[in-house]
Amino acid sequence: MAQNFINKTRDHLFIVKEWLDSEKIMGFDRFKDVYSVDDADAILTEALRMSEEVIAPTNDENDEIGAQFENGKVTVPPGMKEAYWFIQENGWGSCNVDPNYEYALPRILMGAVGEYMAGANMGLTTYYLATSGAAELIEEFGSDHLKELFLEKMYSGEWAGTMDLTEPNGGSDVGDLLTKAFPTDKPGVYKIKGSKCFISGGEQDITENIIHLTLARVEGARPGTSGISLFVIPKYWVNDDGSLGEFNDINCVSIEHKMGIRGNATCTLAFGENNECRGWILGDPPGEDGRASGMRQMFNMMNEERLNTGMGALSVATVAYYNSAEYARERIQGRPITNPKGDRVPIIKHEDVRRMLLDQKAHLEAMRAMAFKTLYYLDVAENSPDPEEREIARARAEVNTPLIKAYNSDMGWILCAEAMQVYGGYGYSEEYPIAQLCRDIKILSIWEGTNYIQSMDLVGRKWMLKKGALFQAWLDEITSFIDKNGTGGDFDSEMALLKEAINAYNQIRLAIRDYAMGGKIQFMPLFATRILHATAKLYCSYVILDQALVAQNKIKELGEDHYDYPFYRGKVEAARYYVNNVLPDVMTLAEVIKKGDASVLDIPEDAFFV
Repeated sequence: MAQNFINKTRDHLFIVKEWLDSEKIMGFDRFKDVYSVDDADAILTEALRMSEEVIAPTNDENDEIGAQFENGKVTVPPGMKEAYWFIQENGWGSCNVDPNYEYALPRILMGAVGEYMAGANMGLTTYYLATSGAAELIEEFGSDHLKELFLEKMYSGEWAGTMDLTEPNGGSDVGDLLTKAFPTDKPGVYKIKGSKCFISGGEQDITENIIHLTLARVEGARPGTSGISLFVIPKYWVNDDGSLGEFNDINCVSIEHKMGIRGNATCTLAFGENNECRGWILGDPPGEDGRASGMRQMFNMMNEERLNTGMGALSVATVAYYNSAEYARERIQGRPITNPKGDRVPIIKHEDVRRMLLDQKAHLEAMRAMAFKTLYYLDVAENSPDPEEREIARARAEVNTPLIKAYNSDMGWILCAEAMQVYGGYGYSEEYPIAQLCRDIKILSIWEGTNYIQSMDLVGRKWMLKKGALFQAWLDEITSFIDKNGTGGDFDSEMALLKEAINAYNQIRLAIRDYAMGGKIQFMPLFATRILHATAKLYCSYVILDQALVAQNKIKELGEDHYDYPFYRGKVEAARYYVNNVLPDVMTLAEVIKKGDASVLDIPEDAFFV
């Protein structure tokens, strides 16, 4: 029984009540008559309690029993099913994306709730998060008839939803999909034939129906991604009156035997083996030019899931950190280097253990700040009455989305390894919690488009949007922060480093542009992942320094004897550590890129095999 869920509300309450302008969010029409900023304490306390008492106890089942596959059917561990229904019935699940749900939480609160829930049992998350994303797609692009058929039961959690993109032949290259759609006599209804793999929650015994949001190519549509349409395909057909009809010829062929999140069924699905699978097209069919809108529609859900994936990595790594910190406080081993003949001490007294703990803390608080700043932007983008304000907020979130997904999940894996190192040999044992957390978190750098895809989205697309103006505005926000706070304060040295990093980052952009114009376009994908990391480190440094300014002012106001002094001092030291130890990587990368080492491109392929 290795499960040991630990999380806390303090940093989230700081974010919501002290750092972000949450009064603005709570003042929007959707929330003003329902919530106030002060409600955050009760909401987050209750969400954490629910995660501790209801979800976390199911995590051992998630790992030890896992999802079971027999005769085409999947069974989920019984405790996970009970937790799923508790989540849905108590308003923590799919209903939160229902535009008509009176008690929907702002994203800045739901993000904290989601962090606790994912940290308590990562394997459970996709059963309710994918349903939310699928319902939102139907809400945005579906006809009134489709909304009437599906949304009520998806928002309630009675029916689940999935996202079905990947096929065995194509992997991440969705444009090569082979799943076909053939028109029927009924307008908008198509016969579907093909297969999908790596479908999280594609089959389970929790809900009475599963609604698959599936990419397929209508017969005659153009090749590549531009010819793909999106279909609503239920496991059991839904009649026009909303009742369930016959089985819709979607068969689970197998489930993956995974390294982690074993309670989450990752399925290979066959559509139309008996030519009896039908689905509704979402939106319009392909035009006369063969172009379709399926990928554009699906990206709405994918961007949401990419945010969820980055938040999930933050959640799991946070639990690993808190466990390692508790262990370091309790584990007695060794003597201080300053007093070799003294008494043995808790390992938290040793310098390298303190470094590992602060490395985790600083990264996690920086990653969380980046994520919640983005959730704040999305709250504004979705609820502000000012169109210009919505557009600016949407643009900021658009740039940050690949950073949150890729940087958080890449770093989450490393931070879990750091937590294991704090434990020493015990951390490598399944009797302690870190081993499972390491296994559970690794999938997150692969889900929802591998992190290389995120990096190419940043460098190949986000840099260029609106002729570069969108990304320049993103950079200008950081520059304005430096101009406002750069001198005469408590963080002059850190502000100077941030300014130096901005200059180095601009050198990176110019170097990549020059390589591309000089016929060395391969340098873009060669350095893309490292550039994404540098971009995230730049933004994380900005937001964690912004938090440090708030914390330093609270220290001056409250004094060192106040009970909250350790929290605020921790915020300040975490920011100093991140900026002084992590941000300089941007300057190093600029020099590496300008040097233009091409050894990766020049090495003969045969050299990899000798």
